[in-house]
Amino acid sequence: MKNNKILTPERQIVLDTETTGMNQNGKNHYEGHKIIEIGAVEVINRRLTGNHFHVYINPERQVDPEAFAVHGISDEFLKDKPLFKTIADDFIAFIDGAELVIHNATFDVGFMDYEFRTAGIDFVTASHCLVTDTLAMARRIFPGKRNNLDVLCERYQIDNSHRTLHGALLDAEILAEVYLAMTGGQTILSFSHEENSTNHNVAQPLPLEKIQREQFNLKIIRASEIELEEHAKSLDKIDKKSGGSIWRK
Repeated sequence: MKNNKILTPERQIVLDTETTGMNQNGKNHYEGHKIIEIGAVEVINRRLTGNHFHVYINPERQVDPEAFAVHGISDEFLKDKPLFKTIADDFIAFIDGAELVIHNATFDVGFMDYEFRTAGIDFVTASHCLVTDTLAMARRIFPGKRNNLDVLCERYQIDNSHRTLHGALLDAEILAEVYLAMTGGQTILSFSHEENSTNHNVAQPLPLEKIQREQFNLKIIRASEIELEEHAKSLDKIDKKSGGSIWRK
């Protein structure tokens, strides 16, 4: 599939999947297992729009007991659900050209691309979407610590008490809040009553009034060469511990 869309990273899709299990011994964890649920929510200008994609999928195989214990999705529940190939076009239309925000993106994108290949669909996610891995982000921010979704909710004081089992749509909504907290700024997640799945009612920015400060004659003091060298050494230490400082971006 040729990518004719312009990537629009200001349109973010926070996404999660549930699967029949994972191959513990194989090279690729997704081979032999299938996606059974996809949940994705749209964020524009750091606000949930109300537009989302959610579907359960018949994997044409049994769910592993270990996976069922995590998400509670049974074989009986999935037997009348659509196959991946029948929902693939709608799914592609929803994510194509956007920035995908996923926790442990290698896992979900690996499954997605495996499903596309198995269905005979020429779509490679990373060629059509920007992919942001919040697990990799969390490991840079909190090196050496646990960084699963529940732990991040606790760190950022996000209420996930309603999350008794994993569910793709619920986890995507929680991850959206975690991601916005991780990236700073206010997180405006409530929907307006007028918003629906086809209309993005995003709040418009207020006009800014420029304040004239000509009366202030401020003296600019530049850093000396020695000070710049010491600053660079400090950034080197930060980079070594954190994997990259924001001051060098």
